[in-house]
Amino acid sequence: MTAKFDLSNARVAAILNAASGKSDGSDTTALLEKLVAPVSGSFDILPIQKGQDLIRLASDAAKSHDLVIAVGGDGTQAAVAQALADLGGETVMGVIPGGTFNYFARDLHVGDTPEEAIQTILNARVQPVSVGDMNGKVFLNNVSLGAYPEILEKREAAYRKFGRSRFLAYWAVLDALRDLRHPLQLTAHVNGETLEFQTALAFVAQSETQLESFGLQGAEDVKRDRLPLFVAKAKTGRGLIAAALRLALGRTSHGEDFDLIIADDFIIHTDSPTRHVAHDGERSRVPAPLKLTIRKDALRVLVPADPVSDDPRTPTAGTATN
Repeated sequence: MTAKFDLSNARVAAILNAASGKSDGSDTTALLEKLVAPVSGSFDILPIQKGQDLIRLASDAAKSHDLVIAVGGDGTQAAVAQALADLGGETVMGVIPGGTFNYFARDLHVGDTPEEAIQTILNARVQPVSVGDMNGKVFLNNVSLGAYPEILEKREAAYRKFGRSRFLAYWAVLDALRDLRHPLQLTAHVNGETLEFQTALAFVAQSETQLESFGLQGAEDVKRDRLPLFVAKAKTGRGLIAAALRLALGRTSHGEDFDLIIADDFIIHTDSPTRHVAHDGERSRVPAPLKLTIRKDALRVLVPADPVSDDPRTPTAGTATN
């Protein structure tokens, strides 16, 4: 068992994304200042300003701190993970959930609430954690092509108008699928083979929790630092709706609804030189081909010192949305 992390000698920075979730982050800030600051060597709160480059903020913080705590949803966690992994993973990462789904925090078993995650930080050990890599960009939960980037666009529009909620996230799924018209043409180079697909949705997973919550296979492969690629057999949004309903009811089958391919890495070509890609709840345009692989043990993350079940993210484990 790894020794407990010594906060008393640690220079600690907490990067707070007040735009994640439903709260403004003030309660979490107060808890950090009350519970973590007094027992740390030094402590700084770094709120994220609108339009600020989060990866650069985290990178700068990592250069002058021993522990960088990411407070926010999976997009925030992924940006901080990107900065720390790119610097070699020497600076330790703390995780406090503050988003809608918080798959990364759930994968690590740090707690479902900020209060629980802060208690983990106060009694933690350092765990090596692997992350996914897409063309140099870190992802913790998944990378998606086809329908899901369109879902994110609908979801963010709904969030801006009505505020954040899981109901709106699920509504965005149905609204985007209803409007989806044209299938995606993919060529995947994997395990020495070239595979051709026409599909409405393809995604590579990195979160055991996310896969298990939808009853999908592949969680054990993620734990062994392998990548599951799911390619929907449906070619239209309407076809995906039926698959989504089976998924929600726990009746999906990868043989019925998805082709599942497991590999150490993939190269995926699309029918466009650039493609909108969803990664950990964010959406961006990425040049093809997509090169997906694992950065093994790229992070050092605080996890419970006394795990109540199997170790989250054992040294051979992979990483985890939104």
